[in-house]
Amino acid sequence: MAGDGTRVVRAGLPEPEAYQPGMPGPVFAAHYHLPGEPVGPYTYGRDENPTWTALERAIGELEAPGADVGTIVFPSGMGAVSAVLLSLVRSGDAVVLPDDGYQALPLVRERLEAYGVEVRTAPTAGDAQLARLDGAKLLWIESPSNPGLDVCDIRRLTEAAHAAGALVAVDNTLATPLGQRPLELGADFSVASGTKALTGHGDVLLGYVTCRDPEPAADVRRWRKTAGAILGPMEAWLAHRSLATLQLRVDRQAANALTLAEALAQRPEVTGLRYPGLPDDPSHAVAARQMRGGRYGCVVSFTLPGRERAERFLAALRLVDEATSFGGVRSTAERRGRWGGDAVPEGFIRFSVGVEDAEDLVRDVLRALDESGAATERREAGGSSLPPHGSSRPGSMSNEPRNQG
Repeated sequence: MAGDGTRVVRAGLPEPEAYQPGMPGPVFAAHYHLPGEPVGPYTYGRDENPTWTALERAIGELEAPGADVGTIVFPSGMGAVSAVLLSLVRSGDAVVLPDDGYQALPLVRERLEAYGVEVRTAPTAGDAQLARLDGAKLLWIESPSNPGLDVCDIRRLTEAAHAAGALVAVDNTLATPLGQRPLELGADFSVASGTKALTGHGDVLLGYVTCRDPEPAADVRRWRKTAGAILGPMEAWLAHRSLATLQLRVDRQAANALTLAEALAQRPEVTGLRYPGLPDDPSHAVAARQMRGGRYGCVVSFTLPGRERAERFLAALRLVDEATSFGGVRSTAERRGRWGGDAVPEGFIRFSVGVEDAEDLVRDVLRALDESGAATERREAGGSSLPPHGSSRPGSMSNEPRNQG
């Protein structure tokens, strides 16, 4: 079987054809020529699109090399999440969700409960969801979790869920299909926000579901058609184009993230440091067994002493953009508590490591830590200083969840 780098640059491409582009351009079509009975693959733009097909084939080849799987793309990660949950469960069913997952999951929980679905929750760490499986229809796993970076044993949970009669979906956003293959670990669905590291440039909103079996795949595809949750052809084309550099990006990001985490571990003001690639991280042993090629993701999380110190740190960074989401080629960071909805300290930082030179990035981060610490000391000593960074932003003083990436 070809290596990851070879697969990502060829994934989903058609057979070479003389005088045609190596990667066909996006197809913009609401309808197609349909003489006679509609037996062809493309009939109407809400159902199928050739540009989607190419991208779906490419993602399927990365999620499960050599296997016959079905992939369905969506206009956002939450579109994909909602499609799996809302297409499979009915009133009276029970689902098990992580209680430390992506902060929009509570919105999905509200909708499920409004439909008469029982929602049970448990933390990701320690495989705690095992205790909630009895009689469940679906187990939802997020590993590594966002933003806490806990990891669970996907194979163990999947085997237990199947024994209890439940299907299993894994949110694979942080890991990417090069860092983790949930279907090979036994899951029925691999779901992700392709907005993040899969496309990696911060210019496309995308979600996808890859299914092991055709029947649930057909249910998810039918949901997309019914809800009209379709991806634009230009976004599909941009996403497919971006896949070619996926291995280069995730390898560089993982190496940079480990270097940054090691540097942060030496700083006394940094607490709660988490990165699954650190040998002493609580998640490392499990992550090392199921994540591939030393690719532990691009996100490092840590806590600084309070909101003001965190905001001063972010304001002092020069090579890092203050932005939500993660997985891009440019490093970004944010004080996660500004949105509400995540059970994190006020000084909690989610740091998405990009592909910059590691030495430059670490130097910038350490300088920002020094400068923010000095500013805080001056303030505590009664000296003048600027207001906390970002204090005038809409919603910065509110605890209402804003549900960001």
